[in-house]
Amino acid sequence: MSYNEIKQTIKLDDGREITITTGKLAKQAHGSVEVRMGNTQLLATVVSSKNAQEGVDFLPLTVDYREKFAADGRFPGGFLKREARPTDQEILVMRLVDRILRPIFPSDYHADVQLMISLNSHDENISPDSLAALAASSALAVSDIPFNGPISEVRVARVNGEFIVNPSPAQMEQADIDLMVGASADSVAMVEGEMSEVSEAEMIEAIKIAHEAIKVQCAAQLELAAKIEKATPKREYCHETHDEDLRAKVKKETYDAVYAVAKEGLGKDERSIKFKAIKEEFIASLSEDEIETFDANLIGVYYHDVEKEAVRNLVLNEGLRLDGRKTTDIRPIWCEIDYLPSPHGSAVFTRGETQSLTTVTLGTKMDVNRLDGVTYQGHESFYLHYNFPPFSTGEARFLRGTSRREIGHGNLAQRALKKMIPADNPYTVRIVSDILESNGSSSMATVCAGTLALMDAGIKIEKPVSGIAMGLITDEDSGKFAVLSDILGDEDHLGDMDFKVTGTKDGITACQMDIKVQGLSYDILEQALNQSKEGRLHILNKLTEVIEKPRTELKPQTPKIVILEIPKSTIGGVIGPGGKVIQEMQEVTETVITIEEIDGKGRVEILGTDQEKIDNAISRINEIAFVPEEGKTYKGKVKSIMPYGAFVGIANNVDGLLHISEINWDRVEKVEDVLKEGEEIEVKLIAIDERSGKLKLSRKVLLPRPERKES
Repeated sequence: MSYNEIKQTIKLDDGREITITTGKLAKQAHGSVEVRMGNTQLLATVVSSKNAQEGVDFLPLTVDYREKFAADGRFPGGFLKREARPTDQEILVMRLVDRILRPIFPSDYHADVQLMISLNSHDENISPDSLAALAASSALAVSDIPFNGPISEVRVARVNGEFIVNPSPAQMEQADIDLMVGASADSVAMVEGEMSEVSEAEMIEAIKIAHEAIKVQCAAQLELAAKIEKATPKREYCHETHDEDLRAKVKKETYDAVYAVAKEGLGKDERSIKFKAIKEEFIASLSEDEIETFDANLIGVYYHDVEKEAVRNLVLNEGLRLDGRKTTDIRPIWCEIDYLPSPHGSAVFTRGETQSLTTVTLGTKMDVNRLDGVTYQGHESFYLHYNFPPFSTGEARFLRGTSRREIGHGNLAQRALKKMIPADNPYTVRIVSDILESNGSSSMATVCAGTLALMDAGIKIEKPVSGIAMGLITDEDSGKFAVLSDILGDEDHLGDMDFKVTGTKDGITACQMDIKVQGLSYDILEQALNQSKEGRLHILNKLTEVIEKPRTELKPQTPKIVILEIPKSTIGGVIGPGGKVIQEMQEVTETVITIEEIDGKGRVEILGTDQEKIDNAISRINEIAFVPEEGKTYKGKVKSIMPYGAFVGIANNVDGLLHISEINWDRVEKVEDVLKEGEEIEVKLIAIDERSGKLKLSRKVLLPRPERKES
């Protein structure tokens, strides 16, 4: 059996190459490509049903990204030794690809689409998430599936002042800007990343550099598709039928009423009830013939279009929003710290109808979040979990575990805060944000509540961080546009952009942007960023009114951490056979003790709430890990007296000989005349016998030396 392999090469500015190949693997899929860079290989396949399912009026797109352990020459962990549910990292890549692809499909295409991307070979110098969207778009480009692409995504990082496209993981560790940008050749549609307090201008510069690289990748996909016979033309479809007379009737009879309700500045529930009543009143006004003639589903579609048009026109024509605010206004904010009595830190942050109850828990090295993926193995000592229960939006629905959305929002908030955690922070920190109410930008509420809870817990964060979500309303015909600060859920749904920005008073720490329209100019993007800064600083002032700086003292229920350094040779003694010694020590002292070897020494962490018991643990460890040092002074106890001197214990099971000649400067006839058993004295270790290891002590060198008598 033969195959016709077709290849396209993309050259990066630094000389590295990306190759896209099709025609060799997975030929029964409607589109399939291999993307290679270095030793990294991704296989992307796409299949779409020929027809849409009945009643479906949206795009049923599924994006699945998986990393094979064999790609790195490793076995999966766990009992079954098989890849199982996707990791958080895999889910985050799925979201990155989905968010850039979904808006690029025709709005009237409703057939099932399944995109599957697998990492089959991993190169430690190549980050595969930088190539996933390129692979997905290329698979669509060589298929007959309708698609308004191509698109691509690249990562851009700034290292030592220079921008690098698709940097290595090692370079990303040194970067002060790390952005993933998704775009078509014409416009940017998605941005996500983290930064070290950079300016708005620096962020825009990074986006522009990424977009130039994306233009090259889009051109390469078009060249590749031109070589594939089935890629042109795309398949014909008809997933929507419309009734223009009905569309006109719905608008004529409901638009003015909808506009009037939108202008009232009502709350979410009251507004929803009034909008629903207008639709029901319209349906009730129809004659029996009209009810039989008109499609009930189309009435809903057209009425939604009326709501969207009215809300957008209200903003563009009058500068007013659904809740009565102007475009730059921030909703009322109230917040409170120390809300819960038992957690180590807690806060409530409420902005309008969005509310987060957030807690901080402090722990030891044993509490780190261990990561065992294909492309990364390690741990996080700072992590954040975000929960979005159905009651937060007044819904009753099944709980099906942590959703992709919850993982994505939690990751954004974690990236926003993590650079503010000091490097010398001894604790493992876990933040949990529970969203109790939601009407726009709950992830940004999580950032604000997280800042408050961290300061309430006494974590010495470098600076407070706040976050805001920006929106955009545009009109292509008139050229009008409006940038909205602190958007509502409806404004996100009906608008053209959701742009979340977090930062300190000195710069941006993280961002996430999704754009639903093509052709967004950099001027509009710059205005959105500058307007977001004003809103961000306003919110930051509200946070610092509640707590300006982190607590200087930990709460009584917060565990204290003491760090000791012990010789490497004594680590085994502290742990004991089978962990017997350290386990018994933890039980007696009611502390948590962890030991790890760092730079040839043992680093011991002792965590507990009772200082006396912590001190007991310290004393026990110091006794076990005691290593005598020549020239050092010790407080010891006389254990036994001999005619030639005394044996003095300077640590548990560590004795040294204090010779009779080293007791006093004056001659001592009997040791008993000066010392008694059980007496505590200070001695200096003056020598350690190289052969026997015996210790030689002196007391007299610590006493004033008498003056010599004249002869």
